[in-house]
Amino acid sequence: MTEKSMLQKVYAQVDKLPTPLKTRAFTLLFGRAVKYFKTSGLKFEWIEPNHSIVVIKNRPYVQNHIGTVHAVAMIMIAESATGALVGLNVPANAIPVIKRMEVDYRKRAAGDMRAEAMLTQEQITMMQTEERGEVDVAVTITDGESKEPIFVRAIWAWTPKRKG
Repeated sequence: MTEKSMLQKVYAQVDKLPTPLKTRAFTLLFGRAVKYFKTSGLKFEWIEPNHSIVVIKNRPYVQNHIGTVHAVAMIMIAESATGALVGLNVPANAIPVIKRMEVDYRKRAAGDMRAEAMLTQEQITMMQTEERGEVDVAVTITDGESKEPIFVRAIWAWTPKRKG
């Protein structure tokens, strides 16, 4: 991968910073590109090309009628954690898009929510070398009690950007 995408350039700049500053800077810059990420109050707790953690605090503006983090906000942290990894690894001339998400709500969540996504080296190599494809990005969602109240499967695709 010779040419870098905008997200890859941003990451290259913030990667030089100490971890607390790196994650704050990446959160800020990612939020400028993905407005809903910023509006929802999501934050990166960790970001590397193969591993990301996105968190959301259980605050009133993201709560449902029973006082827990809203179902859509839980999906949003999964989509953001997985999407950032795909965006950091596809070629600059490709556009990543979420193709499918499977969601299974297993139990009531408690407290803040955390999405941890990971890619294998094989997946990274495929994204960096294939013009188009799809990848199933592993993501685990945990709540404030370290339980997994929701299961999410995120399938991402990438295709060349349209010319013109």
